[in-house]
Amino acid sequence: MRLLFFAFLTLQSLHAADFHATACEGTYPRHLQGICTNGKDAIYWCWTDYLVKTDTEGRILKKVPVADHHGDLCFHDGRVYVATNLAKFNRPAGEADSWVCVYDAETLAELAKHRVPEVVHGAGGMAWRDGRFFIVGGLPPGVGENYVYEYDTGFRFQRRHVLASGYTLMGIQTAAHASGAWWFGCYGKPQVLLRADENLRLTGKWEFNASVGIAPISGGRFLIAQNTVVKGRDGKSDGNQAKVLIARPDEKAGLVIHER
Repeated sequence: MRLLFFAFLTLQSLHAADFHATACEGTYPRHLQGICTNGKDAIYWCWTDYLVKTDTEGRILKKVPVADHHGDLCFHDGRVYVATNLAKFNRPAGEADSWVCVYDAETLAELAKHRVPEVVHGAGGMAWRDGRFFIVGGLPPGVGENYVYEYDTGFRFQRRHVLASGYTLMGIQTAAHASGAWWFGCYGKPQVLLRADENLRLTGKWEFNASVGIAPISGGRFLIAQNTVVKGRDGKSDGNQAKVLIARPDEKAGLVIHER
């Protein structure tokens, strides 16, 4: 019986680490904004106005329409939290309407909404770390630094962190924390990846595209999302599709895509 029990635990551990390169089932009107996992057997994909839960093979388990504009998301304690802006991005303070929308991780039923007015340029991404939520978002043109907004579990504002990143196009789109470092995906031509230490001091900046999704998985690896615009015969967009690839940290390149 003990052997069977330990074999079961081993199988559970293997299953929990079974994230790999895959594509999300379906085509969506708007582009992908972010991804996260439950650390076990599901990937959550935010498509601006749809929230989708898939298994590790990318097969849809749940799909719900959501308000425009839902952004990057994170998982914590059986719930999915999505940074959401219902007004303008990348404008001076006063024109955004920033929220965090909370969903049941099993059913994707909406459970709560929390206003986060401190994210004045539009809430666009978020991550969880050690009892705190950290929210990132838009940035007006020409501002030479990014901002990370820290909240407790009740979404009471704690402080604003200044990230000495220089200007990045439309601020920061995605956020993840893993192995003692923060990782931020940004738009641009080319796209930019930022890394910071535990105190949000910048430690690296590279040309790498993690702007539509970055999620830590086992073994120090990451899932990195890529969005593709699907063209019809007339050359116009027929929607968006996305996949995730595996990446590993690299001191020279920031992250490097690997097969496994």
